[in-house]
Order: sequence, then C-alpha cells, then structure tokens
Amino acid sequence: MSTSNAGGPLTPERILEAADETLRRFGPAKTTVVDVARALGVSHGSVYRHFPTKADLRDAVVDRWLQRMHPSLAAVADGEGAAAERVRLVLWTLAETKWTQAREDPEFFTAFAELAEDARTPVVAHVDFVVVQLTKVIAEGVARGEIASADPKTTALAVFDATAKFHNPAARSEWVRPAIDEAFANVWRLLRDGLLPRGVRGVGESG
Repeated sequence: MSTSNAGGPLTPERILEAADETLRRFGPAKTTVVDVARALGVSHGSVYRHFPTKADLRDAVVDRWLQRMHPSLAAVADGEGAAAERVRLVLWTLAETKWTQAREDPEFFTAFAELAEDARTPVVAHVDFVVVQLTKVIAEGVARGEIASADPKTTALAVFDATAKFHNPAARSEWVRPAIDEAFANVWRLLRDGLLPRGVRGVGESG
C-alpha cells in the first residue's frame, strides 16, 4: 500500500518531512528524489509534481528549517527592555538555536549546512529577516536615545556580519562550549560599546 494513501494526501509538508529523514540517513550527496519518494511509498513523479527539480526540493528543506527560527527571533525583537539587550538576545537566540541543533541532531545539521551552501534564495531570505528584526530594534533604540546610529539598517548588517562566526553553519566546527560562549560574550561587549551613545559605553550593561 502507498504511504501517501495510508498517511493521507501527499502534501509538500509530508514530502519535506521524508526529505529531512532521508537526508539525515544518507546525507545530501547520496540522497535523491527517488529515495524520498521510496520513503513515502510513491513514485518520484508524485514528488516532482510538488517540487519540479531536486534543487527546488533542497531549497525547500533549507527554507523550512530556517523559517522555524523566525517566530522566536521576532518575539525577542518585539519584546520589552533596553534596545541593546534585545539586539544581544536576537543574536544569541539565532546562535543558540543553531548550536543546539548541531549538538542534538548532528547528522541532519551537517546535511542542512551542506545544502545551505547552495540554497541561495532561502538563505538570503533568512538573512534579510534577521536583519529586519535587528534594524527594528536598533531604530527603536535610536528613537529612545539608547543607541547611536545614523543608519539603523547599515548598523544591523554590520552587527549581523560581525557575529557570523556564531550563526553561520560553515563555522560549526568552532561551536565548542564553553569557548564559544566566552567568544560570543567578548564580541558582544565590543558591539555593545559601539552601539551605545557616548558617555554610556561600558556602563550599565551586563554580558
């Protein structure tokens, strides 16, 4: 019996769930659309009706994983408290989420990291989303006199780039605790002092 019949209609979500598991077992290099279809008990043509190419399927896997982080990042950005601390929390949440996945599900995270190197569209969309959250918080901080920035978006991009080591999967070999926690704290102190208005830098902030 076809797994698609047993589990209900064949949907993009079911295909992506099967793709996740197949990637976890075989890795990106050895995973094919036929493997995903076999896991679902359907023909590869059925998968292609939802994802016309192997690249489309891979991009969707990456996008689905990245999208899962967005609600928690938005919640931090929209939260209360000092703007600089919320910038730190956005960056920390982004990093900690990826560190946890890499530690708890290393097979899938390794597969995800390899796919992400070629999945430009979902990765760019993810970066844009994070930068929008940072820009929003920084702009609010500027309006309240808590952050010094002539251009919040440019500042947000700089902050994102400066912390790439902590959230870019390509740097995952460096995510060893407790060293990575200390490195994050050190980089954040420099960034924080750069964000705060003159006369406030190095005063009244923790972390």
